[in-house]
Amino acid sequence: YLIKLSEKIQPQCKKLSSKKVVKSMSARQKLEAQLTENNIVKEELHLLDSQNTVYKLIGPVLVKQDLDEAKATVGKRLEYINGEIQRYETLLKDMERKSEQHREVLASLQQEYQRAQGIPVAKA
Repeated sequence: YLIKLSEKIQPQCKKLSSKKVVKSMSARQKLEAQLTENNIVKEELHLLDSQNTVYKLIGPVLVKQDLDEAKATVGKRLEYINGEIQRYETLLKDMERKSEQHREVLASLQQEYQRAQGIPVAKA
């Protein structure tokens, strides 16, 4: 009986120490940095007028770009980044909810394990 319980506890522990959470948080942080960078670019572009020349870096080459086109590109990029940040926030909240469920299952399994060993169980 104790062996079966410990076999149930092991996968619950592994689910709690998920690498997916770390990966998702890292990706979200990168997106936040990109968001900040693109907001700065947007502000800088709004300071310019049609007399200024805008260049876009494509590989190792700077290519002339229309100001309105540059503003539109940055705007679309900001929309995309914001959407990705929302997606990661939803994903992280879902992972947090699942993690809490795993903690609850693990706690009940540990209590069951302790009862099977004859150890008094502290109530929360």
